[in-house]
Amino acid sequence: MSVSLATALLQGVAAITLRGNQLIAGVAINMLAAGLTTFPGQTRFSRGGRTPPLGEGGRFEPITLPFANELAGVPIIGPIYYELISGHYILVYVAFLMVAVTAYVLYRTRFGLRLRAVGESPKAVDTAGISVVKLRYQAVIITGLLCGIAGAYFSIARGSGFGNNMTAGKGYIALAALIFAKWKPVPAMFTCLLFGFLDALQIRLQGARLGGVEIPVQAIQALPYVLTVILLAGFIGKAVGPKAGGVAYTKER
Repeated sequence: MSVSLATALLQGVAAITLRGNQLIAGVAINMLAAGLTTFPGQTRFSRGGRTPPLGEGGRFEPITLPFANELAGVPIIGPIYYELISGHYILVYVAFLMVAVTAYVLYRTRFGLRLRAVGESPKAVDTAGISVVKLRYQAVIITGLLCGIAGAYFSIARGSGFGNNMTAGKGYIALAALIFAKWKPVPAMFTCLLFGFLDALQIRLQGARLGGVEIPVQAIQALPYVLTVILLAGFIGKAVGPKAGGVAYTKER
């Protein structure tokens, strides 16, 4: 989370303080991170950029929720609770909790109102005597911390160490989910669940046959990304983000 926060602040300096294009800065930092994370691992461990697997107790373990084993045999409710809701890593439950917290902060607090106003009309916020730069940096810091939790899930929950390209494009899928959900937290959660379902589906379909011919595994692996493009292009209509999102603000004198 500390490294993610530092990376987010670098993006903040480039896009907020220096008023650079946030997309270009983001792509550059993403490429930088890909090299900086792989090079030390290769130098230190000589494993092609991977780190040695964590030992016992070095990673998060799945959590069995209360009464999951007792309810496992109950028709319908039991399998849903035992297999679908229970048995995940604690970071998964934290992610769902963060959706509720984010929605509450954005739509029920003064900070959330100001933050949304900064994305729509920073000039109006500045006129009210509120620092646009400060609010945007606060948003960047929060984003960095949350992305750090996501990185922890990949490295010390689902995985047992760092591996080159371990996210496999999930960050871009998350960006697509944000656009699909039109920048709203709860719809974004359900969109992520949809993409997660598609990702699980491609795992189940590997080795499947169509008309007696085995479908190439590469085609199955591309299924979530192809469906993402189809959904974004054909089903959500025009997705309009915050008017001032990504636009550098210059204080008038």
